[in-house]
Amino acid sequence: MAKIKVTKVRSVIKRPKNQKRIMESLGLHKMNQTVEHDDTPSVLGMINKVNHLVSVETK
Repeated sequence: MAKIKVTKVRSVIKRPKNQKRIMESLGLHKMNQTVEHDDTPSVLGMINKVNHLVSVETK
């Protein structure tokens, strides 16, 4: 299965609660933090909801 790297590039201050929860569930807490996830439909859906807060790279 393909891997993707997700990096937090913007803050979640003054964002809706559901976007904050999505960022926590992706494992992103600090600025410029990078995590790796499998390329699954559920993860891609979460990234799509917060695509203005993150940067995504395919591996």
